[in-house]
Amino acid sequence: MDNLFEIGGIAVARGETRRIDLPVVRLYTDTEMAIPVYVQRGKKPGPTMFVCAAIHGDELNGIEIISRLIRSRALKTLRGTLIAVPIVNVYGVLEQSRYLPDRRDLNRSFPGSAKGSLAARMAHVFQTEIVSKCDYGIDLHTGAIHRSNLPQIRANLDDDETRAMAGAFGVPVLLNATLRDGSLRASAADLGVRILLYEAGEALRFDEVCIRAGVRGILNVLRHLKMLPASRRKHSYEPYVARRSGWLRAGDSGIVNHRKRLGDHVKNGDLLATIADPYGHELDRVECNADGIIIGRQNIPLVQEGEAMYHIAYFRELDEVAENLGQWQDSLLPDENF
Repeated sequence: MDNLFEIGGIAVARGETRRIDLPVVRLYTDTEMAIPVYVQRGKKPGPTMFVCAAIHGDELNGIEIISRLIRSRALKTLRGTLIAVPIVNVYGVLEQSRYLPDRRDLNRSFPGSAKGSLAARMAHVFQTEIVSKCDYGIDLHTGAIHRSNLPQIRANLDDDETRAMAGAFGVPVLLNATLRDGSLRASAADLGVRILLYEAGEALRFDEVCIRAGVRGILNVLRHLKMLPASRRKHSYEPYVARRSGWLRAGDSGIVNHRKRLGDHVKNGDLLATIADPYGHELDRVECNADGIIIGRQNIPLVQEGEAMYHIAYFRELDEVAENLGQWQDSLLPDENF
């Protein structure tokens, strides 16, 4: 990597740390918004990696993950360059909304355009100033509003280098996820940037386990890429790869009584929930359609017919996956220092 490195026209030298306000499109009130960018360059050369959060403005766990990451003592020995963007969709965070003011989804607007919509212009700025200058990336997400996701990595696991990064992150479940048109992950892949998507928790909520797992996972990846010295600690489980997953939907509208929790391993025919009317009369029974692990679940006890309720990742070795989940949860000790 060259000694010269710039973001938004601001140079960052080796061994230097800078906070940069990256301008984006003005609002019609003439209010200028800027994406906050933290750049830390090690004194020694190495890869360049970005970590970003809140592409969806209501997904807040990642903001706290990055806040803790950049305060971590481990980064004192950084090689290469780390670009941390705690809030990409500044507009959405202000409004506590998934979307931008033009009602577009930023994560369906990449690579964007300098002359397009607000979403397209924001995507273009982020793509040009951040993604295109990196070798690797980690995109932090949560479940949608009223839905929780089990901590998981989604990535192109058919690529050996990406698969190794995903395994190094250190969560028990890896999901081989196809690229979606307009997503940051798809756009980064077109530039040759290998990227992981970390899903954990629920929109508009902090989840301590998910946050701690995210911080530790990013540091694990930095160590894997030799941007940080290797750690003596080794996790005692191997992540399991799900090649497919699917949502189970409500067969009727009503009030939900959940029978299974996030992270439970379930088998074909297991009762996951019942749906009743306000008088308690049972209207529908939501049953599992295959063996798997619950990696996503609706939290609100109200449902409309056809609404997605349980996201199931399908595995062959359920008992071992469930054991790994237990070991992983036990490893996130509350007194752990990063």
